[in-house]
Amino acid sequence: MKKIAFFDAKPYDIQVFDQENRGHNYEFKYFSEHLNDNTVFLTKGFDAVCAFVNDKLSGHVIDTLYKNGIKFVALRSAGYNNVNLKSAYLKVHIARVPAYSPYAVAEHTVALMLSLNRKIHKAYNRTRDNNFSINGFLGFDMKGKTIGVIGTGRIGRTVINILKGFGVNIVAYDYVPDKKYAKATGIKYVKLNELFKVSDIITLHCPLSRQTDHLINAEAIKKMKKGVMIINTGRGRLIDTKALINGLKTKKVGYAGLDVYEEEDKYFFEDFSGDVLGDDTLARLLTFSNVLITSHQGFFTKEAIENIAKDTIQNLDDYFAGAPLKNEICYQCGEKACRKEKKGRCF
Repeated sequence: MKKIAFFDAKPYDIQVFDQENRGHNYEFKYFSEHLNDNTVFLTKGFDAVCAFVNDKLSGHVIDTLYKNGIKFVALRSAGYNNVNLKSAYLKVHIARVPAYSPYAVAEHTVALMLSLNRKIHKAYNRTRDNNFSINGFLGFDMKGKTIGVIGTGRIGRTVINILKGFGVNIVAYDYVPDKKYAKATGIKYVKLNELFKVSDIITLHCPLSRQTDHLINAEAIKKMKKGVMIINTGRGRLIDTKALINGLKTKKVGYAGLDVYEEEDKYFFEDFSGDVLGDDTLARLLTFSNVLITSHQGFFTKEAIENIAKDTIQNLDDYFAGAPLKNEICYQCGEKACRKEKKGRCF
């Protein structure tokens, strides 16, 4: 029986993985702690590791895993910006779950848009106090507005499919524009600066990389329409939070819907309701009435977490069976395994 060290385990993780593990030969040891430089010692004696988005697979962690005889990490996420891929190369195989449910994140994205627009979160609190005034809740018709979608992968395209039902105009930006897709759907690919200029709502669905780190910064916000709505259900560091706060203070940014935050690993998924929030930047964001923050729950649907468990266990099965790892991450591009190339280049 293979022993798997499972980090950042929550009750829902344990339930769904124990259910999916029936018929498989794994012994999961669930740790509530995050995997990082201080907890990697816990992996000694295990055959593999299962990690999540807020676990930190630094060079030290990778080296320690390798010394402990662990050569496989199964990420139960699509993102991998928390992994030092260069350290992992030729030491530890890293596989992810690339497409557990684009619908989950896309639907949450649109929910944030509609909640901010129609002040649903504020109306809920007001009526709970028996206050049925609608003053201050004026919204706008989505129809006819221009929405800029940054990143047209699976999630971005699912967002586009949903939004088309509202009768909006959609402009998109992607490093590799798909002209056939644009023609088939009637969307328009534009340069990033044009997207900033014309969009009433901007939604982020691109991966985090050197090129996209702080993609939304002070200069980008200057180019946007006054009162723009910014939605981020991708990765926290796509937005320079301090620049966003300044944009909110000057009212250049009219709304912000965030399911991710660049320092979220210290807070998201945990309960700090009895403590004073130590992150001044996050605390400042929470003071804005036109900011709606959710705790990285965009992925959190029954279908998605079941798919995550199923695909993660399939990745474990493939590794221990010596089968090709179709979800292995390339240390250069993150897309395909490329260990067979002499210099680690992509296929």
